[in-house]
Formats: sequence, structure tokens, C-alpha cells
Amino acid sequence: MTDAQRTSTSWPAVAPALLVCAAAPAFFVAQIAWLGWVLLALGIGGAWLVERGRPGAAEQTVSAGTRQPSLTRDLSLIALGMLIVSVIPLAAELDNLAMLRFTLALGGAVAVPYLVSRFVFRDRAISFPWRTHRRWGRLQWGWLIAVLVLGWLILPFYFISSGVYQNWPVVDSPDLIARLFVGVGAVGIWDELFFICTVFALLRRHFPDALANVLQMIVFVSFLWELGYREWGPLLTIPFALLQGFIFVRTHSLAYVVTVHLLFDAVVFAVLVHAHNPGLLPIFLL
Repeated sequence: MTDAQRTSTSWPAVAPALLVCAAAPAFFVAQIAWLGWVLLALGIGGAWLVERGRPGAAEQTVSAGTRQPSLTRDLSLIALGMLIVSVIPLAAELDNLAMLRFTLALGGAVAVPYLVSRFVFRDRAISFPWRTHRRWGRLQWGWLIAVLVLGWLILPFYFISSGVYQNWPVVDSPDLIARLFVGVGAVGIWDELFFICTVFALLRRHFPDALANVLQMIVFVSFLWELGYREWGPLLTIPFALLQGFIFVRTHSLAYVVTVHLLFDAVVFAVLVHAHNPGLLPIFLL
């Protein structure tokens, strides 16, 4: 579906989509589960009403050979993923049980909507386009370097001056440092699989890219808040989430957005180790 077609049919659907995405702050920021459930129900119910009012029902023909995707189905997939994530506390912990909880819940939040889309709804709304068979250009390589430099300059000041590094457990042994490295990287990869390849991809089927990007940012930033990026963290996480969506639209490459995220998270990992063990990694200005 083209941007023009999405724009012409999307505006009545904004309210239901916004309600579904607003469930993320309810779950992950306010941590009021019942409010999240209500917002999801209202959003999916509103989407059903919007589609019922369209000529030809939810999957009316837009043009020859093209069908308009169901907003109700796609929002229900986003809701399903958020519900699965919301069943566990997202406070960073490094013990075996906590890492197993994260693996099952975060893995399920990606796998279950994908499987439902593919085998129940029988569409390919969710995909993971790892490579585009295009070489990265100078701009793309330059952005990777910029991510490292900006992270090195900004992240130590954010984590240490705000004290949010204390939202992550103390890592004062090789085992804990290794667990932190694995955990930070794994969650970073998951972020792109869920927020970009699932939430953003589903929203793009109904809305212009810029609007879909803002909606996915609400979900992305809310998750990062409960994970530990608090205080004035949204000043960093909001532009980061929006940039990741924009980069994905431009590159269509999961490999590239994952690389960007992992470089950013490599600096996050180093800052957390440095903050908990001053002098162990003397590579930062603060």
C-alpha cells in the first residue's frame, strides 16, 4: 500500500492505534496493569468499529490485486506482544531465573505475534529483513562512527550524573560483567525485532511512516523507562527510537538497525561497568 493510500484511509484509525500504544506507558511507566488492559480493549474495539464502518468490511479491495490489511488484526498482534512482555518485571537482574524470565517473555512477545500472523491470519505482516544485498554507503558507515562518539560523550554524563546506573545491578565480578554484556546485547537485538519489525511494521500498513514512527516510539520509550532509562532518559530514548524507525525506512535492513543498536549498547555496557567499578575502564571523561 502506498503512502497516499495509507493517508487516505488512516485518520479514523489514529485514535484506536493511539489507545493501543498508550497501553505501553500504562504497563511500563505507570505500571497500572488494569489501565493497560482497558486501553488495549478500547483500542482494538475502536479499530473493529472503524473497520465495520468501511465499505466492504475490514479487508476491502484498495486497488486491483491489493487488499487493505485489517487494523483490528494488526493492533491485536501489537497488543498480544505487549501483554506477554507485561507479565514480567523489567527491572534489570542478572541471576539465572531472571534471565530465563526475560528470554521466555521477550522471545514470546516476538514469536507469538509472528506465528499468529503467519499461521492463523495467513499473512506476512511481520518479517525480519536481515539483509538487503546492498553495501553500506559512506553515510551509513559514518553514522556508525557517530553513534560510538555520541554515546561516549553523552552516556557517561547521563548514567552517572542522574544516578540511573543504579537501576542496573552491581557488576563486580567477571561472571556478572559477562552476564551484563550478554543481557544488554540480547535486549538490544530484541528491541529491533519487536519495536521496529513488529510494532512499527504493523503500524506502517495503516499510517504514513512518520505517524507510525511516532506511535512505535511511545511503546519503545515506555519499555526502556521500566528497563531503567529514567530521570531525563526520554530526552535520549525518544530521538533514538525515532531515528531507528527512520533508518529502517531508509535502509529496509534489520542488520543495519541492529548494528546501530548494538554499538550504542556496547557503550551502555561499558558505562555501567565503569560506573559500578570506577577506574576499571578509564576511557570516559566522567
